[in-house]
Amino acid sequence: MIYTVTFNPALDYVVKMDSLELGMVNRSKSEAIFYGGKGINVSTVLKNIGVDSVALGFVAGFTGKEIEDGVKAMGVKTDFIQLKNGLSRINVKIKAEQETEINGQGPDIKKDELQQMFDKLDKLQSGDCLILAGTIPASLPSDIYEQIMEKLMNRNIDIVVDATKDLLLNVLKFHPFLIKPNNHELGEMFGVVLKSDDEIVEYAKKLQVMGARNVLISMAGDGAILITETGEVHKIGVPKGTVVNSVGAGDSMVAGFTASYLKDHDYMEALKRGTATGSATAFSEGLATADKVEELYKQL
Repeated sequence: MIYTVTFNPALDYVVKMDSLELGMVNRSKSEAIFYGGKGINVSTVLKNIGVDSVALGFVAGFTGKEIEDGVKAMGVKTDFIQLKNGLSRINVKIKAEQETEINGQGPDIKKDELQQMFDKLDKLQSGDCLILAGTIPASLPSDIYEQIMEKLMNRNIDIVVDATKDLLLNVLKFHPFLIKPNNHELGEMFGVVLKSDDEIVEYAKKLQVMGARNVLISMAGDGAILITETGEVHKIGVPKGTVVNSVGAGDSMVAGFTASYLKDHDYMEALKRGTATGSATAFSEGLATADKVEELYKQL
């Protein structure tokens, strides 16, 4: 089974308008609500492409109930922890001449509530896959990913980490199955600007020396590069299409890659599936669907 963790899920309230004037009353053209959080995105895309997962995380208050009910209504299995206090956050995303976002902080997570998460993770079994994605709420220890991975060491559980900078670098000693920085994030980790594929491969291999098993580097319109734990380097381009939505594309790539590899244990096939799934989200208003993934997969 695949498990995802979203520490700080949100209701994403997306407002479209012709223009935004500060200090004035503005009226929208349309509004929509989405259930946000990188782990939730991964679980949603997995469901869309016919793969079951369990979405773990913390929810609070009436907004938390709406998140859990909404995710369940999409067919995703959930096992969220209900916090005693606070509200799950609402993120306001304004799409006008420019995109403006106001992201909430989210509720505090107490020690006993965090222990409930550890108890759930302790039930994972050999052969399971855990996907840790996104930032850490301020109320949690900054090394929470490390704590989780240390507890699951030597259990034959593949762990995928989609995070940035120190959050990612600090978990490498626990040998995650897959990490997925983009090319800019990879450069930031080492304080360099990467200008060629050769440089990207060079620095991705440094992450392997530090402990990562497989490194997947997404490069937006330039495709992706995968360096496998067997030393293979694979590069792939992207299918044709118009980018209309960047939100969730990286999460979709993680979902497509992970589902494919766990099924076929073929790295190149997983790279193709991951790329098609990420592109399907980028070329759509919402998250990737199975039909869109298949359409784009045929171009690769």
